[in-house]
Amino acid sequence: MYKNQGGIRMKSHCFTDIKPVRAGVIVFVVTLMLIFLPEALEANHVNRKMQSAFLKSLKTVAPVASVRVKNVYPHDAGAFTQGLFFYQGHFYESTGLYGKSVLARKDIQTGKTLREIRLPDKYFGEGIALLKGKIYQLTWRERTVFVYEADSLKRTDQFACPGEGWGLTTDGRHLLMSDGSSAITFRDPDTFAVIRAITVHDGDTPVGGLNELEYIAGEIWAVVFMQDVIARISPADGRVASWVDLSSLRRLIQPHVQADVLNGIAYDAKTGRVFVTGKFWPQLFEIQLVPAGSAKP
Repeated sequence: MYKNQGGIRMKSHCFTDIKPVRAGVIVFVVTLMLIFLPEALEANHVNRKMQSAFLKSLKTVAPVASVRVKNVYPHDAGAFTQGLFFYQGHFYESTGLYGKSVLARKDIQTGKTLREIRLPDKYFGEGIALLKGKIYQLTWRERTVFVYEADSLKRTDQFACPGEGWGLTTDGRHLLMSDGSSAITFRDPDTFAVIRAITVHDGDTPVGGLNELEYIAGEIWAVVFMQDVIARISPADGRVASWVDLSSLRRLIQPHVQADVLNGIAYDAKTGRVFVTGKFWPQLFEIQLVPAGSAKP
């Protein structure tokens, strides 16, 4: 599973007034900027084209919203983000990769880890959800779901889970799980047994690659794997009510960071704030939706 710009401060003199060594350094830096900046811009351009092609390939009938960034917070650029949620003023994050998977509580203002639990090396961490004081954490191919006490992060239980685990969220009653397909299963939090399932679709077209999930104001928000988009899904029948285009965030990520795919949605139900990030992203963004056809505020 595929699953940092600096400015040069100069006095108003010409280069002949600068010591040769310093001038050489400046020329070198400017040269690097001329080399790499077009590549960064081109990468953003290609990303937007891929984004557009993805939605066109679906022949989407659902409207597409863009986003405005309200706040930017630091995020661990070494975190292979697989799951994210907001609880009591902190972010909780699940990361993947064998030998590096953790469940962590993080400070929202600094991004620093306040407490973390490491998974044994044989487990690849995936989505997480909080329900009734318990945190549930999926694993990718290990067919195991870990259960923790939310305040202490002490592991208290585990369940078997057939198939692959990708995203996880809750509607307040059930656990909702994705497995990389177009299906979302509703599961009993006490046994992890399947209660019902929906197939996500835009019009008549199934939407596969469903990854990270978050339940927001009666909708399921789902990241589509390898795409900078989020589908807003009806939990009743799997219909995509609208799309959120997050491709503009690529322009705000520090250009030389090896940022990977979008994969992290968190919701603060008390304030209505929505946050997103991705694997190896150095920033976490608080976003506001801009409906299709609206001018950005």
